[in-house]
Amino acid sequence: MIFNIPNKIKEQNFPKSALYVLATPIGNMYDITLRALYVLSISDTIVCENIKQIKKLLNFYKLKKNLITLHKFNEKKNINFIIKRLINNERISLVSNSGTPTISDPGYKLIKYIYKYKFKIIPIPGVSAVITALSVSGLNNKQFKFIGFLPKEKKEKEKILQNLKNEKIILVFYETPHRIKKTIKLFIKFFNNETSIIFAKELTKIFENIYKCKLKKALSWIKKNKYNQKGEFVILLNSVIIKKKEEKYKNILKILFKELTFKKLINITYNITKNKKKDIYKYAINLKNNFKKK
Repeated sequence: MIFNIPNKIKEQNFPKSALYVLATPIGNMYDITLRALYVLSISDTIVCENIKQIKKLLNFYKLKKNLITLHKFNEKKNINFIIKRLINNERISLVSNSGTPTISDPGYKLIKYIYKYKFKIIPIPGVSAVITALSVSGLNNKQFKFIGFLPKEKKEKEKILQNLKNEKIILVFYETPHRIKKTIKLFIKFFNNETSIIFAKELTKIFENIYKCKLKKALSWIKKNKYNQKGEFVILLNSVIIKKKEEKYKNILKILFKELTFKKLINITYNITKNKKKDIYKYAINLKNNFKKK
């Protein structure tokens, strides 16, 4: 091992016949806790999503461990195998390719079985891409809703976004580089163009990039160069403003259209809302045909 573990950590209780749900770095190899490294070093078996990926981390810290995979194609078979190992008094660590296990990653079914068989489950916390992105967003993070990856089917995506469009909290998505443009186009379809969007791309890696803009400018930024379309994305939508400000105009204009000239109603609406006159004017023009003046 190329690290020194403080004795205080070694003196803690790390029971056998337990599943350790262990967070790994999301990019930067040094973003792992000493406690996590120690648990990896004493684990009998490491359950991972992708052996090749976790081997990079283990090799970096000169650890050699027994590895088994857990994904949707082998879950049933390997969960039984893991249960047998716990019965045999082993320490098992569950890791994902990066970040905190079971957050948009396999593993929750295993944990469900562990509870059923009454083995210990011990969290070894660390990096989470969701929390990392939120921490640098500059948004009011008192409430957020984690969506993760949207489904592949367009109809399913649209159904989810339709249900989310009136949410008044921050929405957090994961997205892959090859789907990012299509996803942004769907956001534009369902959300107000003035919605704030934050792209957190390749977090903690060499080419980390955090970019904030209005939704109406998001697609042009993505298309600006090929680099913008590379790497995994965490996307934050500041859905506090998804309740369109035009609704405010609408209620006022409904009344004013009946009583005032067009010029006066624009001026009064401006004085009430303090929004830009040109925005009020554009919206009023669109509504003009729907309202009848007395």
